[in-house]
Amino acid sequence: MKAIVLEEPFQLSLREVAEPSKPGRGEALARVKRVGICGTDLHAFGGNQNFFSYPRIMGHELAVEVLEIGATDRALDYTAGDQCCVIPYMNCGACGACRRGKSNCCAAMQVLGVHIDGGMREQFTLPVDKLLPADGIPVEQLALVEMLCIGAHAAERARISAGDPALVIGAGPIGLATATFAKIAGAEVIVMEMNEARLDFCAEALGIDKLINAGKDPTAQIQQLLGGELPPLVFDCTGSAGSMAAAFDYVAHGGSLVLVGHIKGDLSFSDPHFHSHEMTLLASRNATPADFTWVIECLQTGAINLDPWITHRAAPESIVADFPTWLDPATGVIKAMLSFD
Repeated sequence: MKAIVLEEPFQLSLREVAEPSKPGRGEALARVKRVGICGTDLHAFGGNQNFFSYPRIMGHELAVEVLEIGATDRALDYTAGDQCCVIPYMNCGACGACRRGKSNCCAAMQVLGVHIDGGMREQFTLPVDKLLPADGIPVEQLALVEMLCIGAHAAERARISAGDPALVIGAGPIGLATATFAKIAGAEVIVMEMNEARLDFCAEALGIDKLINAGKDPTAQIQQLLGGELPPLVFDCTGSAGSMAAAFDYVAHGGSLVLVGHIKGDLSFSDPHFHSHEMTLLASRNATPADFTWVIECLQTGAINLDPWITHRAAPESIVADFPTWLDPATGVIKAMLSFD
């Protein structure tokens, strides 16, 4: 069967690989329908993704069709033939984080397409509890559920107070998802981004009208929008060390900074500034099952319209050539999608 393998940085290949075995106890065999291309995949292609090793079959934003279900004692709400989204986080269920309901940051975390092979292949097996049916959601949108969950989890971590300003730095897909769920939670969302086309997308697709070009004295622009003040809540979704370090300067006294993106290496900041502001610093990693339930509900009720998000599509035969072009902002990619049918 076909699989797309990242052999090493900047070297993607289309391979024939062995068919998966029949599902064992507690497993399901799934046919991959769509794979969303994530910033994680793009960073891995460039050789700068945390927790990643080569060679690797990437792909963790997945829409699949269930082909076969192995023996299980679990009561499942799907059956063979159903289309599902995938929770791509293989957690142990036994560590302290898992016992406390923080399966998103399991001490032994294995993420599909990062730590272990993912979904850029025609079929694979996975635990039955990592499949979620979502009636009424189109297959391409099913593949974007996990991406939205990253933003939903970040918004939940922030404990947003309705009506408060929230600055979202970075308008890549994760920033867009974070802005979306901050807005759903009632925040007055401001988006900061260097790419003017992305800012236009925020206005047209997300209905966000408070927009800041990061290259043009952002502090002055923020204060102009907020009557001379800074926002009590800032999300950095860039995965850029420079942006993450600068984000501390945009937080109001008594405010919070949520780092949604991450980098390879250390991050430093001024302790006097941090301490004088009594700032709360939060990391946001992956998402919980409750986040998946919430995102699916938002899609089913029409609270989010994903139609404008998917701007580029590829088949297995074309993705090796297409993938490198998606790193170029001039390509205009918001969200790219790999289709296996």
